[in-house]
Amino acid sequence: MQSLFEIAYKYRALLLSGAKTTLILSLVTTVLALIFGTILSLMKIGRIHVLRWFANAYVEFIRGTPLLVQIAIVFYGLPMIGINFPSVVIFGVDCERLVSGIFALTINSSAYVCEIVRSGIQSVDKGQMEAARSIGFTRIASMRLIVLPQAMRNIMPAIGNEFVTLIKESSQVSVIGMAELMYAADTIRGISFKPFEPLIIVAVIYFLITFPISSAIRLVEKSMRKSVG
Repeated sequence: MQSLFEIAYKYRALLLSGAKTTLILSLVTTVLALIFGTILSLMKIGRIHVLRWFANAYVEFIRGTPLLVQIAIVFYGLPMIGINFPSVVIFGVDCERLVSGIFALTINSSAYVCEIVRSGIQSVDKGQMEAARSIGFTRIASMRLIVLPQAMRNIMPAIGNEFVTLIKESSQVSVIGMAELMYAADTIRGISFKPFEPLIIVAVIYFLITFPISSAIRLVEKSMRKSVG
């Protein structure tokens, strides 16, 4: 146990930097995934056949392939077809790896958020849309001003859970050299020649990050149930 504390203290700067990168990755990805997932969900429930087909195909393909493969395709595959991310370092962060990681995670998470948003929209009473249309709103205006705000309120706990999931899944971007928590653990293992202790430390850090967020989400869900009841 003493060894755990010694390693955590000795490499605290590396661990804190990894935790910061993990949170940045997860937070930015959650925001982007909410935007693109909402667009996909509107395409999926819309009346334009081509867009509906594209959204369905996208969701099924992304959900049916491993995140690790998607990360590798983005980082190693896209440059081969001429799509390159900025290769600069800002505040000690490699933007090429950071943007690649965010891009890959957003591609993956958008497919799941799409289904979350779609279920949120469908949970809103159809009478809301009909009432908005009856007083002169267009279908787009009704969706934007009436239905979506109610749907977003309903799905906020699910989006919070997606954020927690992303914090854990972001560990997979360590395969492209992104210096998040799992990469920090691998680095410490190589420096200290202790294969086990760094993993325990990082597991505890992940728990310390996700547990308060999960607890807050449960409180929000409980509050929402009381307000509805």
